[in-house]
Amino acid sequence: MDSEAQKAAAGRAAVDEVREGQVIGVGTGSTVNHFIDALAERGIRLGGAVSSSEATSERLRGHGIDVLELNDVDQLPVYIDGADEINRHLQMIKGGGGALTREKIVAAVARRFVCIADASKRVDMLGAFPLPVEVIPMARSYVARELAALGGQPELRRGFTTDNGNVILDVRNLKIMKPIEMERTINNIPGVVTVGLFAQRRADLLLLAGANGVEQITA
Repeated sequence: MDSEAQKAAAGRAAVDEVREGQVIGVGTGSTVNHFIDALAERGIRLGGAVSSSEATSERLRGHGIDVLELNDVDQLPVYIDGADEINRHLQMIKGGGGALTREKIVAAVARRFVCIADASKRVDMLGAFPLPVEVIPMARSYVARELAALGGQPELRRGFTTDNGNVILDVRNLKIMKPIEMERTINNIPGVVTVGLFAQRRADLLLLAGANGVEQITA
């Protein structure tokens, strides 16, 4: 299977993690789009979905799935989302699509986090994919200097504003040997909204699609 076929396979496999009548969390990205489409094709009737981005909300509504506000939901049994990189501990880099803050909030509420990905996303060490950091605009230059001091090369994602009205700094050339420590360090920089390291709240299950099908991996 090529990469797109693998994404579709992972998306279809994730439908098995969803039950009729549930309110679920749904992330953002191309693999998640396959999940949403497969969910509709299977005809599973949800109680609704909490979305991590406006793009996902639009796709959910297009399939007749009610989109709910997180503040109106007490709990989410499961959150389905992709990753830009994921290691063997199921710690991830996310945020290539710019929805990292909302993704992190929804993931924090969910009892289970199911990550769906194609084989290219699995890595030994996080950091080859540029690490997204959402930043309040007035703090952009200061935060960039602090990220450079950590050994990275921050670059403004030009022409992009998050759904929260902030900017993204993509940090290249970071070798993230201690993901939890790095996540805490970056989150503590004044002006940072959040960093796209999902190490403290890692995935509970990885559905990894490869040439031989979809593998289930737990931490």
